[in-house]
Amino acid sequence: MKSEPDAFGIDDLVRVKVEPWTGVRNYQARNFMRDQMRVGDRVLFYHSNATPPGVAGLARVARTGVVDATQFDPASPYYDPASRPDEPRWICVDVELERKLPRLVALDELRASPALAGMLVLARGQRLSVQPVEAAHYKAIVAMAGRAPVAAASAPAAKRGRSSAR
Repeated sequence: MKSEPDAFGIDDLVRVKVEPWTGVRNYQARNFMRDQMRVGDRVLFYHSNATPPGVAGLARVARTGVVDATQFDPASPYYDPASRPDEPRWICVDVELERKLPRLVALDELRASPALAGMLVLARGQRLSVQPVEAAHYKAIVAMAGRAPVAAASAPAAKRGRSSAR
């Protein structure tokens, strides 16, 4: 799950402990939350649009089927005038902090890791703020967080691209 740290970062989740993952306005990302996420699923908390971007923490899905209240708030940037309380368009999940990682695992390091070859979120054009991650990739990233970062000289240059905001 991606979020811009200026809007809501891992330190915010550390402070509040549980947060509804509101403001997602992409149907595919919404469908991942609505149809595939289950209570207890593990989450990589990714800082996008940051310097550097990367995985900053771990969380779990605490509750599913949460109606995104921002869709009904005309003052919210996520207001959807076509959505109705009796038929909400936007469903989210509550995310609960597991832990902040001892260090950020930067995007350049993720891309340089052979263990993460084929990871969808690292592919060009993958801009969704919510995407599934294979268990092996999750474990590899958690292990990387406990090791010293890969030296910049040994990591290939990352291609620049935009990240989706939460």
